[in-house]
Amino acid sequence: MQEFDQTVTIGATVPTGFELTAAEEVQEKLDATARVSKNRGRIYFDITTDKLAKVHHLKSLDNLFVVVKEYDNYQFKDTKEEVELDWLELAAKLPWTNALEVWKLNNSIRKRKGRRKRANPTKSDQCGNVSTLCTDTVLSDPEELCEDLEALEVKENQRDVSPQPEHDSEEDKLPEIQDQESGVMPLKFRVTCNRAGDKHCFTSNDAARDFGGAVQEFFQWKADMTKFDVEVLLNIHNTEVVIGIALTVESLHRRNITHFGPTTLRSTLAYGMLRLCKPQVSDVIVDPMCGTGAIPLEGAMEWQNSFFLAGDNNGIAVSRSVNNIKHILKRTHDGGSSSGLPLDIVQWDLCNLPMRSSSVDIIITDMPFGKRMGSKKKNWELYPLCLREMARVCKPDTGKAVLLTQDKKCFSKAMLQMGGLWRKSHTVWVNVGGLHAGVFVLKRTAVVFGTTSEDVTEPHAATEPQKENMEDASL
Repeated sequence: MQEFDQTVTIGATVPTGFELTAAEEVQEKLDATARVSKNRGRIYFDITTDKLAKVHHLKSLDNLFVVVKEYDNYQFKDTKEEVELDWLELAAKLPWTNALEVWKLNNSIRKRKGRRKRANPTKSDQCGNVSTLCTDTVLSDPEELCEDLEALEVKENQRDVSPQPEHDSEEDKLPEIQDQESGVMPLKFRVTCNRAGDKHCFTSNDAARDFGGAVQEFFQWKADMTKFDVEVLLNIHNTEVVIGIALTVESLHRRNITHFGPTTLRSTLAYGMLRLCKPQVSDVIVDPMCGTGAIPLEGAMEWQNSFFLAGDNNGIAVSRSVNNIKHILKRTHDGGSSSGLPLDIVQWDLCNLPMRSSSVDIIITDMPFGKRMGSKKKNWELYPLCLREMARVCKPDTGKAVLLTQDKKCFSKAMLQMGGLWRKSHTVWVNVGGLHAGVFVLKRTAVVFGTTSEDVTEPHAATEPQKENMEDASL
């Protein structure tokens, strides 16, 4: 397939609350300016198609799609019947050609990437197991999909749907599938609608069904909700409407983790938290409640001039972290890299970390919410102990902490108790599995540990009930 070089608009879903962080990464790595959607959790940016492969390597983005058309102020009709007719007309006049070309190019990129990663796939690679999710949810081979798309051609005598036929551009020409006599089977597709707003006379299911019917009538594609080749996205936020074509089969946040725990943090959210730290060369960065290791893994792969130390008091969690590190090392070795990761995993007692006082530059961790693991009652004891020991090992005046928790009340109380050791810099509010949580950025005060009323006693080992609380929280 011959690649083409033109400017297209890429949309991406990102962890809610980290839109600006994702925009910074796009600017830094692609030299492109991203704009944040009115609908939280989405950004858009323009790139040339030769940079499409680089987009898949961005660490802040969950799912990618190419934009077919954007409407900032779409005027919806007043009744369901009128809206249904409107969807039918809209599908016939959208500029599908370029977006479908990008979809085809993206499939070829995925094909090449898959060959590098899966030279000798095993049975477990193909079918998935308890620890991994199968990525081959689209049954058709990308190369075959490209051949299918070659059948989509622009007819020179196509009926023009624009008001000025003489100014019809290439991007406004509409593709049609070849006749069945050619032996080419129609593509399978589905429409997914995400709608927000209270002034619509239709539901998300209504929009997906009606617009999907219009797309099917226009292209003569076959609707299939599970084994689809093309996923058309319909994103509606009040009067903002974006139509796109999905470029990812599964979220990119699964890129590094193969051994999941019950509360494994999304890699994209972990990366966003790390960017808030602004790691510097030679920084010692610690995750004292690492779980399956999502945060230190992201950090060690992106900031290789810093050193990451992670630990957990639960042996199962440490074992999962080790297995995830082994997976990354094997993948990089298979890719031709002989370098390791600046990362070590330790099993330890959070209330008595085996580290010198004032030896750590940054502490970053996902604290127990008290929902799936532990409880809010247990957090009342756990949080002050965490902040106290973190303050001991963190460097006074220059040290930082980035802590994620949904238990805001308990965290605020713990901060009041440790007010002489930590100062809150700012907070990023995020959505974690439907829970409203906060990423709290703290700065270590200049007070030397052991000289305030909060920490006059020496660091101590946790009591048996406290150990049980921490073990429950880290599983």
